[in-house]
Amino acid sequence: MSFGLLAALLSAAAPEAWSLPAARPCSAEEVRDLTADATTPFRLRCRATLTQDQSVSRPVLIEGAEASGAGLDCGGGRLGRPGVPTTTRSPTVAVWSRRIAADVWSRPTDIRIANCHIHGAVRVWGMGADGSYDDLRASSRTARHIQTAQDAAPRQVALDQVTIEGTGSIPLYVGPGVTQLSLTRSTLTGRSASTAVYLDAESADNRIENNRIAVRTTREAVAVDGSARNLITGNRIELSGRGGVFLYRNCGERGVIRHQTPSDNRITDNLFTGAARLRPRLVVVGAREGRRSYCGADRGYPFGSSLDDGDGATGNVVARNLNR
Repeated sequence: MSFGLLAALLSAAAPEAWSLPAARPCSAEEVRDLTADATTPFRLRCRATLTQDQSVSRPVLIEGAEASGAGLDCGGGRLGRPGVPTTTRSPTVAVWSRRIAADVWSRPTDIRIANCHIHGAVRVWGMGADGSYDDLRASSRTARHIQTAQDAAPRQVALDQVTIEGTGSIPLYVGPGVTQLSLTRSTLTGRSASTAVYLDAESADNRIENNRIAVRTTREAVAVDGSARNLITGNRIELSGRGGVFLYRNCGERGVIRHQTPSDNRITDNLFTGAARLRPRLVVVGAREGRRSYCGADRGYPFGSSLDDGDGATGNVVARNLNR
């Protein structure tokens, strides 16, 4: 198939049409490559099932529609290099979309990572995965930005029974437009120069459920930044004096207009421990309301945070959360 024909087909397809059948099982040769002692990323386009005595030291890259259906079950084994810092551009596991034409993105869907002890970070990215915010800025200046960002981003990424041990960067970063990601029955530990979990602008319908979040952070544990309709429930969140779950809209950062508000989220039945005694901030709805120096960087357009720097958080349900 020619590049031009592929681009045309992807451009014309509805978002659901980008989901491909489940990937095939990895071959013995692919498993050997995956578990080789290497530092270059392994492109995972199949389903690998490992045993506990097998480990993966190299980064794992799950990129583009051709990786849809890929999965990795570590059988309780290690993924990443213990103690080695990760950066935003070199995470342990990257689930990324790839731009194949000016306005056409190839995105992976239906990804599953399970039973892995991950040293470092997991980052799921749509627009901006190439390291540039130019595509996000340009899209945000159009009225359809929410849908455009979601159509370009990975969808249906499941992280189940994993441990992510942070080594500096955010252990779980859910990028612009990502939808239907789930983190379940998992543990987040280690350290982060920011938050433990970050749900970024225009992402939606994600689920953070029945996890232990015990990351040493410099700020709140979970950031919901212009992300909507998420479920955060049944988690034990250890704060060490920091904040818990903050909902806001980071207006104007990098000149990108935030269209979606942090609305219609459900934050229920979580247990918080180690909150600050004088000002225990467990769940804060409307945590910023435009109080940032860069909020004016997106001025001049009749929608989103360009029109109103406020968080606009509405319809959120916050109930039955405990502080112990």
